[in-house]
Amino acid sequence: MSKATTLSQRLDALYEFDREPVTENKLQGIGNFLGMYAGEHVAGTEFVIGMLFVAHGVSVTDMFIGGIIGNILAVFSWAFITAPIAVKKRLSLYWQLKKIAGPVLVFIYNIVNALMFCFLAGAMVAVSATAVGIPFHITMPTLSDMFPNSMGWVITVFAVGAVITTMAILGFDALARFSKVSAPWMFLIFVAAAIAVMPKLGVYPGGGNFWEIARTRIWTGVALNGQSQFTIWHVIFFTWLANAAMHLGMSDLTILRYARKWTYGFASAVGMFLGHYVAWIASGILYAAAHSDAPGVVAYEALGISGALAVVIAGWTTANPTLYRAGMALQVASGWSRWKVTLVAGLVTTVAALFPALVMRLLDFVALYGLILVPMGAVIFVDFYLLPRMGMEDDYAERHGLLFNQAAGWTWFLMLAIALAANLYLHIDLFFLPFPVWLIAGFIYILFSKLYQKPKIIAA
Repeated sequence: MSKATTLSQRLDALYEFDREPVTENKLQGIGNFLGMYAGEHVAGTEFVIGMLFVAHGVSVTDMFIGGIIGNILAVFSWAFITAPIAVKKRLSLYWQLKKIAGPVLVFIYNIVNALMFCFLAGAMVAVSATAVGIPFHITMPTLSDMFPNSMGWVITVFAVGAVITTMAILGFDALARFSKVSAPWMFLIFVAAAIAVMPKLGVYPGGGNFWEIARTRIWTGVALNGQSQFTIWHVIFFTWLANAAMHLGMSDLTILRYARKWTYGFASAVGMFLGHYVAWIASGILYAAAHSDAPGVVAYEALGISGALAVVIAGWTTANPTLYRAGMALQVASGWSRWKVTLVAGLVTTVAALFPALVMRLLDFVALYGLILVPMGAVIFVDFYLLPRMGMEDDYAERHGLLFNQAAGWTWFLMLAIALAANLYLHIDLFFLPFPVWLIAGFIYILFSKLYQKPKIIAA
């Protein structure tokens, strides 16, 4: 037997319950979820998003108050919407959706979902690369760069992508262990770096004038040239819906299916308040004191090698579970073993990371990503909670051997068209659309299900 064949067999043995419910003996304790949510959300995106809020002219009051409100809404979405379904069904998002929508629709959905995951992971590969490239003096991308600007950047991105892909192939347990080790240290780096640069901004020892400096030099309420102006509503809705694909869109069914109890959904609070609050604030402070748009350089200017290393690991802890999810999506669509499709997803991710615009427009991409996926999250929510109570059948495609559940399919396509029209013609910001789209999609799916299921029930 060749070494290549042996390696393939070992990788195939990394079974992740791709097609059936997670068994009782494989359920995970709360510690793994605390570590994973902390690691994923005290991570590379935080370096970028915190900077971009400053660039978009968020005021200090809007940042601090809006962040609290938005993060509470996000935690409640995970705990009360996603987690109960996850622990009841214990299926990955993709196989749960296949039961409802049928294999044809799920094939289309999984390709779209996997590409979105790959692009998000690609942004984090690029964030890590801005730190890895520092000792090699590569030319760093700026807010206005669209394409790779040096061969050094290309080589660095491919090296980082190879490491992240390997970690994603190793599976859930490896990701959780890596995050549990990394998260506490990364959080301390964020806080320490912010404290370290405060004297540069004019904050007195003891921080007595912090609020005044924050108001006049960090979150000034005035957007930088070329950037749109943000208000408290942008902060609330973006903070709540930055991970709409994971909670309202149900992507974290794939992660929370390993939870012993639905209350583990509250573990997301660790990621939200340490990452999407404290870390965003710290990142904004760092950016206000820095002379670069590259996250790795910003952290390096604050804490030297420790700061740069934090950016590298922060990128990994976001990209790893994101790429893992992409592999799961492609596995369902292709029928290949998970490690093979994760390898393909890793290549797509790495190529996407070559383009700096993916990082510099991260706020828009994250909003768009959630917007595309939340209608199908509403379909899952309604199918689980409401259809049986309304005299209709759940898991309709599986029950009737359908390749394409038209009620689910037309709900998704119609809501994407409505959202696109609202953005292009009514000029509604992408940040504000995911929740109303999710809500309306639920009502439309109920209506379409009544029309679609009734003839089948009568015929039976």
